[in-house]
Amino acid sequence: MNRTAMLRRLEESPQTDFLIIGGGATGLGIAVDAESRGFQSVLLEAEDFAKGTSSRSTKLVHGGVRYLEQGDIPLVLEALKERGILHQNAPHIVHHLSFIVPRYKWWEGPFFGIGLKVYDALAGRLNLGSSKMLSREETLQRIPNVEPENLMGGVEYFDGQFDDARLAITLAQTATDLGGCLLNYAQVTALTKKDGLVNGVEFIDRLTQRTLRVEARVVINATGIFADQIRKLDDPQAIPSVQPSQGVHLVFSRDFLPSESAIMVPHTDDGRVLFVIPWHNRVVVGTTDTAMSEPQIEPRALDEEVEFILRNAARYLAKCPTRKDVLSIFAGQRPLVRPPGKSGGATKSISRNHEVFVSDSGLLTVVGGKWTTYRKMAEDALNHALQLSGHGHSPCVTEHLHLHGWRNARASKQEELLRVYGTDVFELEALYEENSQWREPLHPKLPYPKAVIPWAVRREMAFTVEDVLARRTRALILDAIAAAEVAPMVAEIMRVELGLSTAWATNQISIFQALAREYSLS
Repeated sequence: MNRTAMLRRLEESPQTDFLIIGGGATGLGIAVDAESRGFQSVLLEAEDFAKGTSSRSTKLVHGGVRYLEQGDIPLVLEALKERGILHQNAPHIVHHLSFIVPRYKWWEGPFFGIGLKVYDALAGRLNLGSSKMLSREETLQRIPNVEPENLMGGVEYFDGQFDDARLAITLAQTATDLGGCLLNYAQVTALTKKDGLVNGVEFIDRLTQRTLRVEARVVINATGIFADQIRKLDDPQAIPSVQPSQGVHLVFSRDFLPSESAIMVPHTDDGRVLFVIPWHNRVVVGTTDTAMSEPQIEPRALDEEVEFILRNAARYLAKCPTRKDVLSIFAGQRPLVRPPGKSGGATKSISRNHEVFVSDSGLLTVVGGKWTTYRKMAEDALNHALQLSGHGHSPCVTEHLHLHGWRNARASKQEELLRVYGTDVFELEALYEENSQWREPLHPKLPYPKAVIPWAVRREMAFTVEDVLARRTRALILDAIAAAEVAPMVAEIMRVELGLSTAWATNQISIFQALAREYSLS
């Protein structure tokens, strides 16, 4: 991806079929869908790709066991189908993961056993593995740190796991491979209209501070938790459509789960499930579900959310995690569809379905949903957009579209953290020949070679230290302190690659290290 080339192209031809606002899962999915159907698209993201909600998930591609318990069968069916499709289209990023539900009461065996067999059946031919009952001994062997007192056994089932930010970058690469024009750090400041109908946008290129315009047949608002802000550019009286719900995760060393299986905690204080998940040689524990009054691009965990996770995780772990064990803490806000006439209050009961609606002036907005169903959300949004544009029907082809770097992961010998680059890994490793130091580890506590830094700048449109350490790699959420320690080295390599000043590097170090402190409880 080359931002300079795409910006030049946009300046020379500032018209497109579909203008997409928002570079998270939904917006990127729409760009891929549009280009794969043969239409032109331009995507504008005010920050970096997946800067918000889309890089802060529980790292699961799942049908939603909790939604099955709530009786939302249509949502589970859709999510299970999309889980299987994503596993086929991006096997270098998505893989199956074993989950074990510990049983401490006799009735939990038939209750979870039958429920998870239904889960298997709903997945059909796209099922990732069959659930089964485990004895006490098998459960202790599979998850050694599980609380042994009164343990009767467990139930194993399978779901998907992924790296959310890496999948976002992969979608951006796929869209550009197909001819799309995508810009990060391009903030939409106004919607343009003709005869009362939206016909484009005005935006600021934040890297050059220039103001530009783009005309489009349809403007699509895919900004997640910020959807209402864009809607108010169209209509200042627009009724709020999004209820932000905050989810917090704590990251620990693998000592707290020395297993390749995850734990699904079925009962917590507020009735939600809690996950204890092995990921990138760490353990991710979450999540919470807290209604928030305002959307935030960089949300902060509340003390009560941290205590909630620690308290509930301790009930199922023999070695109990404490605040001092936290390597990193991250929070994200879900863009839940706000029920009519409601705001605030409990959000765990609000549906995770998505909705697409069009304003009187023709602004198309898509809200709700979750990462697992991003492709279906994109398909629905673009089908609506085609009706608005007058293009007529054009079939969606993304169900069988391999994403950028597609590679049969079973044939890959690379470590997990390089496998997410797919077929690009060979070009990445070729950078070792350009500079032998780039083969060295980024940090003793971070499992990346230094080569990922120039790669992120040259090929993945990374422009800040945060871009590299938070999203092109996941250093910030694997170990916040280690990430802060490597910030000077990352800034220097980026400075040389981008041809910028030492003052730029100094400022970037200061900004990132301040951010990293917010990701640490130390």
